[in-house]
Amino acid sequence: MESGKRNLPGHAVSRGEFIKTSAALSMAAMMPGASKVFAAGSDTVRVGVIGCGGRGTYDATYCVNAAPNVEIVAMGDLFQDRLDRSLAELKEQVGDKVKVTADTTFIGFDAYAQVLASEVDLVILTTPPHFRPAHLKAAVEAGKHVYTEKPVAVDPVGIRSVIASSEAAEKQNLKIMAGTQMRRIEHIVEAMKRIHNGDMGELLSGQCVRLGSGMLDWGMQRKPGMSDMEWQLRRWLFIDWLSGDFIAEMHIHNLDLINWALDAHPVKCMGMGGRQVRTGSEYGNIFDHIAVEYEYPNGVRIAYMGSQMDGTSVRNHQRLVGTRGSAYIDFANAIIEGRKPYHNEGESPHPVLRQFADLIDSIRKDKRLNEGRRVAESSLTAIMGRMSAYTGREMSWDWVMNTSKLDLSPPEYAFGDLPLGPVAMPGKTQLL
Repeated sequence: MESGKRNLPGHAVSRGEFIKTSAALSMAAMMPGASKVFAAGSDTVRVGVIGCGGRGTYDATYCVNAAPNVEIVAMGDLFQDRLDRSLAELKEQVGDKVKVTADTTFIGFDAYAQVLASEVDLVILTTPPHFRPAHLKAAVEAGKHVYTEKPVAVDPVGIRSVIASSEAAEKQNLKIMAGTQMRRIEHIVEAMKRIHNGDMGELLSGQCVRLGSGMLDWGMQRKPGMSDMEWQLRRWLFIDWLSGDFIAEMHIHNLDLINWALDAHPVKCMGMGGRQVRTGSEYGNIFDHIAVEYEYPNGVRIAYMGSQMDGTSVRNHQRLVGTRGSAYIDFANAIIEGRKPYHNEGESPHPVLRQFADLIDSIRKDKRLNEGRRVAESSLTAIMGRMSAYTGREMSWDWVMNTSKLDLSPPEYAFGDLPLGPVAMPGKTQLL
């Protein structure tokens, strides 16, 4: 088999084949010469990158710069041009920390499997979110440590898979680090300590707001002769089955902070939304504004409001109200007012660099680190908000987690026809 030549446009992979690949990887991990779990005291952590877009390049750069003796040794992507661009940028930015060769670069829907079959200790999962559950499952079965970007799924079926993989990783002492880097911003960490210490008393209610630009020029415009599948993959941010909509793909950061502050996930929610600006087919089928009321244990209610529209006011913050004070938290500041006030001062280390340093340290010193279930619950918080906004229906966490049959997977993974699903309409879109 020639490296970089599998699953080019026209080569189809069925959903069943895509899912079953992980079983073959599990067997391959037991073959002589296969990669083994990184041993404490070893000199080098070998990294494989699965998904070579901007985020994959970004994360790989911080990963190898977070600690000494970390090398990128394998890379995989669906598209040759994306892999080539990423590889060139990495060589320019981190130089000889890139040990990738022609034999360890892979293209196609099974590129992830080829990376996992390489001599890697740690994999970085940065494909569009839809692929995360299958890739995480395969990585754990292959005995690899994992850094996974958020969200970790786009539907409840995927979330259940991620939780199962996280539990399997725990049994194997494999590390899972999630890309919820806001949890490593120093002033947010300090504010959360004070909230959990009871400085604000009992939390009563809150607000989670993220209003930003429309990102209308993001991704590649469709070119003549480009198949449905290729266009959707290259424009994945605007496609529901690939991104999970903006509330899941981006605003999970904000909702994750709310879950952290309350030390819980919501018990139910009610949402509404639509699209008024991104109405053309070039913007796929996601919404451009969503509002959700989340109810947490003890009746705490959080009002979430999110949008991606040009020309509107920009806001990005969380507010919490307690019996003894209130808090304002954003990515630059944390302010607690009341009986025990707090306001951050000073610089904070880069959260992405810090999280990779923590991950490498946990691998080398064999410390427990598994953020799989936590990021799965934050992902589902966003997903259930989207599901409620799409349908206009109130829903409970227990129903979404345990009963919903929603699975956004395409019928097959092939570069061919793939009709785009309709734009959801509250009150008419069915709840699955």
